[in-house]
Amino acid sequence: MADREIAEKRKVVLASGTFDLLHFGHVKFLEEAKKAGGENAKLVVIVARDSTVQKRKGTMPVMPEDQRRALVEALKVVDEALLGYEEFDIGRVIEKIKPDIIAVGHDQTGIEREVKRFIAQKGLDIKVVRIGKFGKEELNSSSKIKRKIIETYRG
Repeated sequence: MADREIAEKRKVVLASGTFDLLHFGHVKFLEEAKKAGGENAKLVVIVARDSTVQKRKGTMPVMPEDQRRALVEALKVVDEALLGYEEFDIGRVIEKIKPDIIAVGHDQTGIEREVKRFIAQKGLDIKVVRIGKFGKEELNSSSKIKRKIIETYRG
């Protein structure tokens, strides 16, 4: 019985982000993150708190954190979406989720550095994968969407 349980253990993939103004790039990022875990992987997504976004990006998200989390969790590819800690701490998140793989986006170099440093410090066996950018679409980021809205509806 134990061998069967080991064989069926789902790899846990951890991804994180702000996910403000959910768009196609977010969906592709999460699909690719889950694929990184192989067949039957479990995708857990940490959605940044409003306070974390304010501190890291200097602006508040358009959508409140509870709505951003609910939208991310509603995506078919996502198994579970959680809000991050009020005091941003990637180490606490890793210790809580215990992922096999951590997926980072093309624009998450700061997070990638913090994750790799924590993994090395603790001697953990966690693979970090960088998910590339998708296409050259005009509206492939929340900031581009915000700009387009302002340009279009300036009045």
